[in-house]
Amino acid sequence: MGCAVDLVMCLDLAGLATESLYIEDFRSDVFSALLLITQPTMKSLLVTGSSGLIGSEVVTHFSEAGWTVHGVDNNMRGDFFGPRGDTRWNTQRLKTQFPAFHHHELDVRDRAGVQALLKELRPAAIVHTAAQPSHDLAASRPFDDFEVNAVGTLNFLEAARLNCPESPFVHMSTNKVYGDAPNEIALQELEKRWDYADSTYQDGIRESFRIDQSKHSLFGTSKLAADVMVQEYGRYFGMPTCALRGGCLAGPNQSGVELHGFLSYLIRCNLEGRTYRVFGYKGKQVRDNIHSHDVVTFMEHFIAAPRQGEVYNIGGGRDNSISILEAFDLITAISGKEMQHEYVEQNRQGDHICYISNLDKMKGHYPSWGITKDLETIFKEIQQSWLVRAQAA
Repeated sequence: MGCAVDLVMCLDLAGLATESLYIEDFRSDVFSALLLITQPTMKSLLVTGSSGLIGSEVVTHFSEAGWTVHGVDNNMRGDFFGPRGDTRWNTQRLKTQFPAFHHHELDVRDRAGVQALLKELRPAAIVHTAAQPSHDLAASRPFDDFEVNAVGTLNFLEAARLNCPESPFVHMSTNKVYGDAPNEIALQELEKRWDYADSTYQDGIRESFRIDQSKHSLFGTSKLAADVMVQEYGRYFGMPTCALRGGCLAGPNQSGVELHGFLSYLIRCNLEGRTYRVFGYKGKQVRDNIHSHDVVTFMEHFIAAPRQGEVYNIGGGRDNSISILEAFDLITAISGKEMQHEYVEQNRQGDHICYISNLDKMKGHYPSWGITKDLETIFKEIQQSWLVRAQAA
């Protein structure tokens, strides 16, 4: 399939129309074969967690780009977080919007099921976003957390190795693989945020930052196991893999809850007049936020020119960083509603005080990629999505 696509692209660049190749013009087997492989083909992509924020963005982006997209999702988020975390609405939206989208109701822990699906599909690319995403929930359901995050990732890696080892494998990791080690960086306290006092980190944390000898939370630990496994399949088996260590991932199609989905949940609380609980650090903790669209366009760049066993810190960078107190101010300015909140002195275990992703490596490897959605755009899109969902309820 890849050869055919490359050949079609070469012919297009040369100004040649493949339609002009008629079988009667060529009698040899060689040219008959050439004609066969230049017929239009559609690349296929498999995405796990396809009803979640990033997974659904993958479905949308690649479907619109002409790929055949297969999604794996069994609404575990509804299990983890209850009705407010349910993603069935998003599954239905994707089915309606993209009739050619193929939804597979499959648990990532089902090793035999994963193996059978990869053997059947042999996709040209795999994007693995399925996860248990909460620090707090991991502590109460440690086996579920590890089996989904670590074992589920291994299931797909091994199935890919056996059935389509040449296909790029993009894994959605997390900045929590660094544990709470970023809290050791010298900080300065400003009026409404913490910031780095050490100029070394002015542009954020690089991929070379240490990943051990710190408190990760059980969630961070299971994601770290998956992250290293993704690297190892690239380095040991020579597969085209990467782990994207996400900062705060945001966008309109997230079902944010208190335990996961910072901006989505905060904006929902503002619209509904609910009280938002701030956990420690005076509400000045900082996150860099990246829109799901910008995450997926980076995935597209990697798939087009993959590398082996890479890791990237993917976030909004300094320009898209914001503290909780600053987020209160921004959503209030947008909605006209004051933010209702209360303060809890105890911070979450393993939580970062200030985390900003350094994007230099990403931009160095893929210089045509960049952030296209600023914070105000992200806030407005999330707000509008919650309004639409409330009207449809």
